[in-house]
Amino acid sequence: MPTILIAEDEAAIADTVVYALRAEGYAAEHVLLGGQVLPRLRAGGIDLVILDVGLPDCSGFDVCRQLRVESEVPVLFLTARDGELDRVLGLELGGDDYLAKPFSLRELVARVRARLRRHIVADGHVGWKKRGDFELDAAGYRARFHGTQLDLTRYEFGLLEALLARPGAVFDRARLMDRVWGDALESGERTVDTHVKTLRAKLRVIAPGEDPIRTMRGLGYALHAGE
Repeated sequence: MPTILIAEDEAAIADTVVYALRAEGYAAEHVLLGGQVLPRLRAGGIDLVILDVGLPDCSGFDVCRQLRVESEVPVLFLTARDGELDRVLGLELGGDDYLAKPFSLRELVARVRARLRRHIVADGHVGWKKRGDFELDAAGYRARFHGTQLDLTRYEFGLLEALLARPGAVFDRARLMDRVWGDALESGERTVDTHVKTLRAKLRVIAPGEDPIRTMRGLGYALHAGE
């Protein structure tokens, strides 16, 4: 499970970002000051940093400059300023992305997911991750069930990946739409139900006696990954 460090002094913003990231299956930690970022990074286990530019003790740009001496962890800047010079400066200092306040939580999560995926590919850490009876290669958009590779469409893979982010947790249709389909023109609860049906059929071809995707009537879907 990737761990995201958020350096943000506005409690309301920090709380909503932490909640949104945890809801998507990420671990999230929060610090108030720029001076707390490097010590936490040195302790290990951080996969991406969300860094507010206007921290009370120092500039987020200065934190990024110091961070880049020691680490290549992806950095996403948050800032109330949306000027071109600020964006350019942030990227030149080693930032990977830039999001101006106010921002959409859905867009923030999508950018975090994209940056993590790119970082995995760049670092050469591409490979299969086991989740019970399932294995996922997120960078390669590949999945196996009981050791047999599944022939999945883009949205079927996204649906499986979303459900496997938190095995056993119930995902309602709206949340699955946001995570898997985003702003695609195709939308609506029937879209989710249709893709769940086709994904189930492909899983049953491999294991006819199993149905790991559970329908929680009136709530949504949950997935049992197995032992």
